[in-house]
Amino acid sequence: MHKLLGLFEIQELIAEHGQAVVVDSVRIIQEEYRNILRLGANAENNDFRKEVFIERVRDKISLVFGNSLRPVLNLSGIILHTNLGRALLSDSAISAINMVAKNASNLEYDVNSGNRNEREAHVEEQLCSLIGAEAVTIVNNNAASVMLVLNTLARRKEVLVSRGELIEIGGSFRLPDIMKSSNCKLREVGTTNRTYIEDYAKAISPSSALIFKAYSSNFTIKGFTKVVEEKELVNLTKEHNLPFVLDLGSGALMELKKHGLGQKQTPLVKLKKGIDVVTFSGDKLLGGPQCGVIAGRKDLIIRMKKNAMKRAMRCDKFTIAALAATLKLYQNEEKALQEIPTLRLLTRSKREIQSLADRIFPDIANKLKGTAKVEIINCYSQVGSGALPDKLLPSVGISIRKGIGKKGGAFPNRLASAFRKLPIPVIGRIHGGALVLDLRCLEEEALFLKQIQNLNIRADL
Repeated sequence: MHKLLGLFEIQELIAEHGQAVVVDSVRIIQEEYRNILRLGANAENNDFRKEVFIERVRDKISLVFGNSLRPVLNLSGIILHTNLGRALLSDSAISAINMVAKNASNLEYDVNSGNRNEREAHVEEQLCSLIGAEAVTIVNNNAASVMLVLNTLARRKEVLVSRGELIEIGGSFRLPDIMKSSNCKLREVGTTNRTYIEDYAKAISPSSALIFKAYSSNFTIKGFTKVVEEKELVNLTKEHNLPFVLDLGSGALMELKKHGLGQKQTPLVKLKKGIDVVTFSGDKLLGGPQCGVIAGRKDLIIRMKKNAMKRAMRCDKFTIAALAATLKLYQNEEKALQEIPTLRLLTRSKREIQSLADRIFPDIANKLKGTAKVEIINCYSQVGSGALPDKLLPSVGISIRKGIGKKGGAFPNRLASAFRKLPIPVIGRIHGGALVLDLRCLEEEALFLKQIQNLNIRADL
């Protein structure tokens, strides 16, 4: 160890990263060499060479202490891709984050009176105006919204839910588990495919706290089905003086149907129907930062704000700033469609995507000439993240396969790996024996073409 630490290159690493970090990394690589010798591996291929050892130490330091969060180019065809960060923020939202990041701000301070203020005051009025709510509050994501609502309004009491709405969202996160964590009791009504208003009525008892309806955010049930209309549930809950809570999952602030997107109704429409509380995400169809919005009756929202759980779920200054800037764009619908990336990508025309494909095709084809068959294809994009699960958007992509009539074997996976190894990884999807690069979400054309030039065909394929 003393001799290794004395090497000039190791001393340089110590100067950059510190003694403890480098020593730990050297010890790990030493142990890897020892294990190779214990296993009797080919000594010729595993002889100690100083330059190789130093490089492995550098790699280990980079792996543990480097910047693991990196930008990627999303050509998967999923606009709101949970694994790739969901909604992109508008320039104005990014500017707002930068402003509060490098300056002190009036996050909880009223500059007019000099008194303390609530941080949600920066978004409350805009949200109430856009969705027609008496009051709103926000938390750090929509799962937290549901937990806060249930823990406030139904603690140690029953929540009535149709069996067909006991959903599971990403990461095996299930509604029954959320209810259990919220300290309330699940009361299932109806069946998986058919639930009637009578099922709810029969289940109501002195132990009932509210009726909860969940939007099927990432699946659809078709065929022999029956769903209770929201208006019926509104009437039933009013009759029994119970709150009616609706989890939209993803809430759009404008009607997107006229832009070719058949969508569920907005929070504004739901609240007008008489639903007491709606919850939805800020980083899905809204196109803002990750947060959960709770909107509805003022008396119920006030109770939620007083819940001790609320502080643990509150949003930070960056979220508040980005959300406020995003909401401001909604004051002008045309501006919102152009400046909020989610809305812009959702409504991007196939003609525009086709034009992009025609421009970048020659570079990709030339790079892979003699290695793969490259062609422009029609394809379909998805919204993603549990928003509009049955809606497909006509798009255009670049298909890359081994050759005509060939299934591809391991080639598509190797090619996908090569694209992920680029300085800025390019993420596509494998379909029908080919790697497909769906171009709906590609707006940085020059940056993409620069990455293509870095493809190391011989090394990776």
